[in-house]
Amino acid sequence: MTKGTLFAALLAALAAMVAATAAVGHRVPGASKCPVFPASNPWNQRVDKLPVTPNSAAMIASIGAGTGLHADFGSGLYNGGPIGIPYDVVGKRTRRAPFKFQYADESDGKLYPVGKHPHIEGGPSSDGDRHVLMIDRDACKLYEVSGAHPYDGGRRWTGWSGAIWNLRSNHVRPRLWTSADAAGLPIFPGLARYDEVKRGSIDHALRFTVEQTRRAFIYPARHYASTRTDPDLPAMGQRLRLKASFDTSGFPRQSRIVLDALKRYGMIVADNGSDWYISGAPNSHWSNDDLHSMSRVKGSDFEVVDTGDRPSG
Repeated sequence: MTKGTLFAALLAALAAMVAATAAVGHRVPGASKCPVFPASNPWNQRVDKLPVTPNSAAMIASIGAGTGLHADFGSGLYNGGPIGIPYDVVGKRTRRAPFKFQYADESDGKLYPVGKHPHIEGGPSSDGDRHVLMIDRDACKLYEVSGAHPYDGGRRWTGWSGAIWNLRSNHVRPRLWTSADAAGLPIFPGLARYDEVKRGSIDHALRFTVEQTRRAFIYPARHYASTRTDPDLPAMGQRLRLKASFDTSGFPRQSRIVLDALKRYGMIVADNGSDWYISGAPNSHWSNDDLHSMSRVKGSDFEVVDTGDRPSG
């Protein structure tokens, strides 16, 4: 083997090691062979070096410059349901059930692997968004439903809308299609998960809500949910990040890891809801007191990132 050939082989091996390390960072316990979308996916791209949009300050003010960040996830129960958006890891043997969707023309398929007792956002008696998220570890597919309600003993279900995602693909929804989220985005890749925090880092953007959005969306979002045209309101898919100058060192470990992710990867406007509410999956190991410390972070500590994608309406 020549020196050139040896050098090329070493570079290839190093590249493979780096790629494997990056991919491992996004694996889900119980579905270790499945990435949570490719490394090139927008959810997995760092934004800490991107420029700030010219109207960033005005957009932050429209959301609430003095309003604190809120972790909309944690441990224990709230109103009888888990705190956050739960998910289930399923497989090819998991029982499928047919769904009748309100927005059937913007939904994928009818059979979803809900099993017998899937976790529902807010709990079985919730009257909220009632998201049901399922990761098929065998097919590496993500199934997501909003407004899920079982009937006929759980053998059939109704829902607002449903979306099926290939976890190995960057494919997005058709233009102007919703998903289980108003922005037409997948929900799962934007959740803060305890297994990531236990590992020591969150290596993707997070999902969050704002009360008022405008009639526009930015890639990878595909749908809007507003009639407002004020350019200082955020579009669906708008990307924000915590300012690099914000000192996270004084925060408890769990909050600090979330905040550091918001510096590197930012967060994406995914739905209309309470301002500055970031999403996560419930887990008994979350410290609610720790997470509540994030309320010390105000809207003015964020800036709107220019990802280079122009809003569509």
